[in-house]
Amino acid sequence: MEYKYLRFFKDIGIGDVPQVGGKNASLGEMFRVLSPKGINLPNGYSTTAESYYYFIDSTGIREKISGILEGLDVADVADLQKRGAEVRQLILDTPLPEDFEQEIRTGYQDLCDTLGYQDVVVAVRSSATAEDLPNASFAGQQETYLNISGVEHVVESARKCIASLFTDRAIVYRVENGFDHMQVALAVGIQQMVAVRSEAAGVMFTLDTETGFRNAVMINSIYGLGENIVQGKVSPDEFIVFKPTKTILKKKMGAKRLKMVPGEDSTTKDIEVSEADQHRYSITDEQVLTLAEWGMAIEEHYGKPMDIEWALDEDFGTLFIVQARPETVQSQKDPNSIEEYKRLEDGEVIITGTSVGSKIATGTAKIIEDLKDIDKFNEGDILVTTMTDPDWVPIMKKSAAIVTNRGGRTCHAAIVSRELGIPCVVGTDKATELINEGDELTVSCNEGDEGKVYRGILKYEVNTTDVTDLKRPKTKIMMNIGSPEHAFQYAQIPNDGVGLAREEFIIDSHIKIHPLALLKFDELTDEGVRGQIHEHTIGYANKADYFVDKLAEGIALIGAAFSPNDVIVRLSDFKSNEYANLIGGHLFEPQENNPMIGWRGASRYYSEEYREAFELECKAFKRVRDEMGLTNVKAMVPFCRTLEEGRKVIEVMESAGLKQGENGFEVYMMVEIPSNVILAEQFAEIFDGFSIGTNDLTQLTLGVDRDSHIVSHVYDENNEAVKEMVRRTIKVGKEKGIKVGLCGQAPSDSPEFAQFLVEEGIDSMSLAPDTIVKTTIMANELEDKR
Repeated sequence: MEYKYLRFFKDIGIGDVPQVGGKNASLGEMFRVLSPKGINLPNGYSTTAESYYYFIDSTGIREKISGILEGLDVADVADLQKRGAEVRQLILDTPLPEDFEQEIRTGYQDLCDTLGYQDVVVAVRSSATAEDLPNASFAGQQETYLNISGVEHVVESARKCIASLFTDRAIVYRVENGFDHMQVALAVGIQQMVAVRSEAAGVMFTLDTETGFRNAVMINSIYGLGENIVQGKVSPDEFIVFKPTKTILKKKMGAKRLKMVPGEDSTTKDIEVSEADQHRYSITDEQVLTLAEWGMAIEEHYGKPMDIEWALDEDFGTLFIVQARPETVQSQKDPNSIEEYKRLEDGEVIITGTSVGSKIATGTAKIIEDLKDIDKFNEGDILVTTMTDPDWVPIMKKSAAIVTNRGGRTCHAAIVSRELGIPCVVGTDKATELINEGDELTVSCNEGDEGKVYRGILKYEVNTTDVTDLKRPKTKIMMNIGSPEHAFQYAQIPNDGVGLAREEFIIDSHIKIHPLALLKFDELTDEGVRGQIHEHTIGYANKADYFVDKLAEGIALIGAAFSPNDVIVRLSDFKSNEYANLIGGHLFEPQENNPMIGWRGASRYYSEEYREAFELECKAFKRVRDEMGLTNVKAMVPFCRTLEEGRKVIEVMESAGLKQGENGFEVYMMVEIPSNVILAEQFAEIFDGFSIGTNDLTQLTLGVDRDSHIVSHVYDENNEAVKEMVRRTIKVGKEKGIKVGLCGQAPSDSPEFAQFLVEEGIDSMSLAPDTIVKTTIMANELEDKR
């Protein structure tokens, strides 16, 4: 039949935002265009903006609404709550025009007929004509009602959606974004609820939500209906997929203690998730990759990064996309302006959680568990709460930072914090217990995945750099990097790749267990060690697989972030005392008087005592290159004392499946021992490149303990003996046709040393991220003078 007040998805496109709002325009666009391409999308229909205006004009409530809101100051939260409630009740008490209501009823029956069964279960969604615009999007401005079936419930939910145009947060949103309340309409989407008994559901972003890195798809997943992610009740599983190779870079298991399921009479309820299900991922790797592929297709269609909701139908095991909108935070940032926060003081960590953003903020803790207490909250306070929902936006706007007990990266608190540009730590579990009202706090989100809340006001600095038109010098400026969590962020600084990625950072921070303790887990008799290992490796029958998975994940994140540039990963270079500090390490490590020049680097890899542990590293490397397709990743052997050691390490790597030269695989050597320089010609026959490590090379050339403050005045990379070592290494590299780089702070700390390297014609310098830009500028100036 012909409809006056509604339109079915098949007749809606992205250009129809003024008629059906942002959500419904997007749903219609996808259903019409992407369904034929194999992406599963649910059917439905939408009321129109015209029908909304018809309702408020024909019933005479337009003037009443306008009068109630006249003179409102949204900063007066109590008055905002009072007037918002009054408008909503006015709408709920006003009957819909008879012909408009009848079309909603007829449309629902037509949807049932199209799908082939009666009382179809639907989601009734609000879709405002001013939402999801490129520069104006706050999460959850209006209401959504799930598990709705039967025409009476549909009509009732539609009326509630219309009233929700005047939720407190929606009123604030319009004022903040300059919209006239009476010029914004509310369309209601009635959408087939494909996952009534949803096995899993979640959200997906086609970029990294924390850094804006465009080559990643980030997927969050929980059991049951997806509302618990946004509400922050559940910490979800997290997956990161690398777009160019369509492989999973990272998996992080969430707690997933609750599952939202349908209740009685069109309601929902939360039930407990079994411990066994909590300790497995809520979707399979295959499903992750299917979602990522759909996400990329949706992004390609719209031509911009997208924020997407999805669900997995329990009955049929079928994935569906249920909503998509433009991502409106990271995609709007200026890529040429790099802002970096740096904490200048250490302090006591009160609690940790998942970091949102990369900023630092200080302030006074205010613990708010109920909105009735918001009057005690002042501008610049730190909000500490169990979780937030859209009604909390007015108070969140006043916050210097936010700390919550629950939630993951895509919960409401995380989404709004990004939009507000403030640091947020979610999923701390006990913030409201461990933080006291009135505590002075520092909230730090610039330390990787883990957000930290410190006691006291700690000093920090903010550096902003404009890299517009920053020319690339002939000398490659590469980066030293340890933590994979920083890779996406640091990769946005103009660079030529990674000259030194340290495996020990990944092992120490993410694996935490000695590899031999994992390999020999069944032989361990220390129950304390066994318990710790079990806690970290839940879900792993073979404990050694945990080491390979986590190491591969860390290397892959760095490799993907800087792809297609070279990423040179130094194989593990712990000293024996450092290995002993890992869980179970004391059971396998010797006590050495001088570990700095003891059992480290190459000498470990081929030894009978450690070889099988080193082969785990090789296995992780092989996975990154061969399975994940990150062939830009290269290996580097540290502390290789002799030619024989070099050959033995190459042999062990080849026996473990890492064959030098195969699939472009290159093996570099750290030049950090005088013997490396003296026999540089012979070492160049074994390895594909050199990377000069000035820290150890200076120490061993000058015979000075770099950790001793007593002789620290002797330690100097600018010493002529050290320079001669560097000069000879570069010369041999040029003669032998292999690359020579340098990794260390010397060139960034000393312009004289940088000039020396440029004049000698070194191929690359690899530096800490915070010195990359200034050293690039310096290199350009030096090269221009040559």
